[in-house]
Amino acid sequence: MNHLHPDTLRGQRALVTGGNSGIGAAVARALAMAGARVAINYVADVEAADRLVNEIRADGGEALAIRGDVSSEDEVRAMFHTIIDAWGSLEILVANAGIQRDAPFHRMTLQQWQQVLDVNLTGQFLCAREAVAEFCRRGVIPEVSCAAGKIICMSSVHDVIPWAGHVNYAASKGGLMMFMKSLAQEVAHERIRVNAISPGAIRTPINRAAWETPEAEADLLRLIPYERVGDPMDIGHAAVWLASDASDYVTGTTLYVDGGMTLYPGFREGG
Repeated sequence: MNHLHPDTLRGQRALVTGGNSGIGAAVARALAMAGARVAINYVADVEAADRLVNEIRADGGEALAIRGDVSSEDEVRAMFHTIIDAWGSLEILVANAGIQRDAPFHRMTLQQWQQVLDVNLTGQFLCAREAVAEFCRRGVIPEVSCAAGKIICMSSVHDVIPWAGHVNYAASKGGLMMFMKSLAQEVAHERIRVNAISPGAIRTPINRAAWETPEAEADLLRLIPYERVGDPMDIGHAAVWLASDASDYVTGTTLYVDGGMTLYPGFREGG
């Protein structure tokens, strides 16, 4: 069922990093269904990016695919130049690109630590910096949006839930929370809104092992009070709301879309 009204983001231009699979692809589809033009960033699997662009176009939307490594300053700048050259500007950044490089802490390599921080935290800094510069340059266009720009940082429930065996990932997401809040505080007077979405367990390729078999899903559901695994479009709907004028008074906030995973479900019977 499509709950997205095609005029919600009509006339707006969006960039979704890591937009060719999983949560990023669902967010790109949702923004397009709500009327936005969507640039889909990818670093690998150009076929998936092109497929998504063609799907959006077939549904009457407008999209383009742009390759770029979000941890590279030069590639991020080039990506923003491509979008601005094509569409004149942009109103929405969904900084979604992220990776995991899991290891027991005492065996975690410096490269595993650095790669995750480079993509998950520095990548959001580089993309948000370019977006803020463009939003400030252009200012508010009232007929397009109440705000000069909207940034949505894709985080995780592990910005507050510790995660053994994933210290690098959890550290990147915990850092992202304060990055988002501090940036939101700094740019609010420019009419730029900065928020985060923290997904819980979502059915995506990156965590297939956690939900693919009935046994694995049953184990996972013990952590989810709402008793279902999330769908990528659950995040897509949340992103559309945070990008829309319906949330114009919302900034510096993290929206947990997790079926209650952050409610410490072990304490429902214990504690």
